[in-house]
Amino acid sequence: MKGMELSKAYFEEYGKPMIESQFFPYKEQMAAGLVGEGSECFGYDDEFSQDHDFGPGFCIWLPDPIYRQMGAQLQQAYDALPKEYRGMRRIQSAQGGGRVGVFSIESFYRKYTGLSGAPKDNLEWFRIPERFLATATNGQVFFDQPGTFSQIRSTLKGFYPEDVLKKKLAARTVIMAQSGQYNYPRCMKRGELHAAYLACGEFARAALSVIYLLNEQYMPFYKWAFRGAQDLRILQNALHDLKELVMLNDATEHRGKKEWLIENICIETGRELNKRGFTRTTDSFLQSHGQELMSGIRDTRLKNLHIMADCEL
Repeated sequence: MKGMELSKAYFEEYGKPMIESQFFPYKEQMAAGLVGEGSECFGYDDEFSQDHDFGPGFCIWLPDPIYRQMGAQLQQAYDALPKEYRGMRRIQSAQGGGRVGVFSIESFYRKYTGLSGAPKDNLEWFRIPERFLATATNGQVFFDQPGTFSQIRSTLKGFYPEDVLKKKLAARTVIMAQSGQYNYPRCMKRGELHAAYLACGEFARAALSVIYLLNEQYMPFYKWAFRGAQDLRILQNALHDLKELVMLNDATEHRGKKEWLIENICIETGRELNKRGFTRTTDSFLQSHGQELMSGIRDTRLKNLHIMADCEL
């Protein structure tokens, strides 16, 4: 049984009756579901996921004033629910503690975005790393009486505003140009294979992010980045080439193949930027696309930042 299915069944059998019988006056203030860290929240769990931080459990979210009033009591009732369900028992690691249970809505979102609610302007959006937005918007909400949790979630799932998207694409395309198109071949010519490895890694990470960004999806934690990209529709050929690229080592006999793959990925990226109307240049060197993306940003606060400025992925 997949983790999300297990969580929902556990909530219906134990969580919902607990709320109805012990906390009914607060039900209209609550939301419940499974969102956040853990492979089951992305739907990527398998038999290897079940050795830690996996098992029956769910989240309950309350507005901060209500959480301060009765959150501890609700957590105590949650902790008293059966530890084993349908043959599964949650085994927590030190790193995974606190993934399920009772949370305030504000603290839950603040943990991932730094904000207690939805971003209010471009700079607030810009400062949130993509992997944290992916984490804050994954999973399922089982019920949400007041709708507050889901309203913030819906805003975040609506994706970056256009100026923020352009700024992030500008940073990524310039990284792709400098690491893959420029520095990788130079490192190989010098015989600096360790540096070439790092250059190719920087290129792959930035290219994968661009694929997600142009699909208007948040790239998750690196462990799941290629897995999540399987369902993306735009730049499928570039993704295929990227997968081939990362499987080749930096031995001299692979240099020509890797340089060809890098160039092909950049050409495909440039074409998609043209198609979206973000750039007009047909230059295959992505630095040109990055500069044009910057020129198309209207928000002067973003426009005045360094072209490569961005929060970490």
